[in-house]
Amino acid sequence: MDNHNYCLILAGGNGRAKPSASVMSCCRLWPVSRSHRPKQFIDFFGTGRSLLQQTFDRVSQFMPLDHIYVSTNVDYLPLVYEQLPQIDDEHILEEPIRRGTLASVAWSTVVVAKRDPQACLLVTPADQLILNEPQFQHDMTDALGFAAHKEGIVITGIAPTRPETGYGYIQSDEDKQIAPGIFAVKSFTEKPDANFANIFVQEGNFLWNTGLLTYHVDVMLSNLYQLVPEYQMEIPRMMAEAESANPRLVPEFFSSLPNLGVDVSILERSNQVFVQQAHFGWTDIGTWASLYDDAPADADGNVLLHTPAYLYECRNNVVRLPEGRTAVIKGLQDYVVAEQGEILMICPRSDVAAMRRMHNDTKFS
Repeated sequence: MDNHNYCLILAGGNGRAKPSASVMSCCRLWPVSRSHRPKQFIDFFGTGRSLLQQTFDRVSQFMPLDHIYVSTNVDYLPLVYEQLPQIDDEHILEEPIRRGTLASVAWSTVVVAKRDPQACLLVTPADQLILNEPQFQHDMTDALGFAAHKEGIVITGIAPTRPETGYGYIQSDEDKQIAPGIFAVKSFTEKPDANFANIFVQEGNFLWNTGLLTYHVDVMLSNLYQLVPEYQMEIPRMMAEAESANPRLVPEFFSSLPNLGVDVSILERSNQVFVQQAHFGWTDIGTWASLYDDAPADADGNVLLHTPAYLYECRNNVVRLPEGRTAVIKGLQDYVVAEQGEILMICPRSDVAAMRRMHNDTKFS
């Protein structure tokens, strides 16, 4: 039987959050993550592979190489070429301007649909840490199998292990199981405060929103057409452009598209969205605090990210220095020590507001 499963890796983020976010992403992992080399292109853990490369390695275990696409901003094309030389140029979809995840998903879906009208697409961010990759492959294969029946869009959720305020949550309707492990969605909540996060963990039917999407191309195109008025004219134009000899080049009218996220525009509005409760380990590499929560620590709770260190009376710190540097620290507790290029930042681990001020004051993006 022909393989109709495809994957899109979203690798175009520049580390800046959407305008409504309280804190810009670029300063949440600053100064290691910078606008010219954001987090998806960085090896945080000394594995020899960036987050983008790890994402590619993960999906290539169960996806044919010529079924994998990467969407990125034109500014990052050299980094994608450098880190993923095995991907054909035609499978790297460049964006001339940032127009949110909806535009990336829409154009990529059109390109894949033109190639294979029966395609099912797995969309994955490039900046996640996944543990238990065999289970990830199993869960994603199940989601793709469900998507093939054209019943809806599947968003993958993970049972929360702590009341995390930096993640989005999906409330599943456990009385409406659509397929094994797949449920109707009751609600979405983006980055709740601490009180609500505690309630969500206690309730038991709230899942972390991983941002992993699975769908048949027909289903996504239909939802785009019905739910986003701005795309009713653009979808046919995209279809025509995808017939061109070089479909990797995003159409000129891409810049006229509204700057929208796929979550608000489609997932929170469609009646064809379901949540899969997956069972692999998952972390969104988003902040120093969340990275500390999920990375291995020494006996004193210190997380050393590919950094040799001599620590004296130090507890619960995150230390990340460039290759060739050694940290020698005494008497520090609950801090981040991070260096990249011309910047060394030392800041309380939980004080994201201070990190933002440092980023803004220094003018180093």
